[in-house]
Amino acid sequence: MKKSLGPKTLAYPLPAYLIGTYDLNGRANIMTAAWAGIACSEPPCLAVGIRAGRLTHESIIKNQAFTVNFPNSSQAAIVDFAGLVSGRQRDKFAEAGLTAVDSALVKAPYVAECPVVAECRLYKSLELGSHTLFVGEILDIKADEGLESPNGGLDLAKVDPLVFNSGGQYHKVGSGVGQGFSIGKALIKK
Repeated sequence: MKKSLGPKTLAYPLPAYLIGTYDLNGRANIMTAAWAGIACSEPPCLAVGIRAGRLTHESIIKNQAFTVNFPNSSQAAIVDFAGLVSGRQRDKFAEAGLTAVDSALVKAPYVAECPVVAECRLYKSLELGSHTLFVGEILDIKADEGLESPNGGLDLAKVDPLVFNSGGQYHKVGSGVGQGFSIGKALIKK
């Protein structure tokens, strides 16, 4: 028997991303985002929900671009900091000791210290209520050397991504449990 919890924003795990933009004065800014994920394969798209009134919301609309920076678990305090203060009053890059790198593909900065970065051009946006869902077409993924896996993706253990749960805790990703597109084959009826 299941207990009703009512309508809540529960999904596990949530990413802990840093969204990079240039503000209206051209200054590099980041914000923490957890309402995000892959939205499409063709074209490759990533979506992020951002509240209206946030500096990053304004910046994405103005520049039609953003970066999605994937921090590792050792960067939890930086991610939390970027969600606690506003880029309207603070230079988050400077205060967190981060390096803003100009993307060659979109009008947005990325965080040099994050192991993986997605450079996104605004593809579509959808007003949902408290948040706007910004869908960015991924123009490139940049990753630190040595993070690749043998199949051409990224080795999750080497990336060591930071994740968040809706209970307010940051987590590390644990060990694998099986190979995708394979372990379920035993359940396919012949």
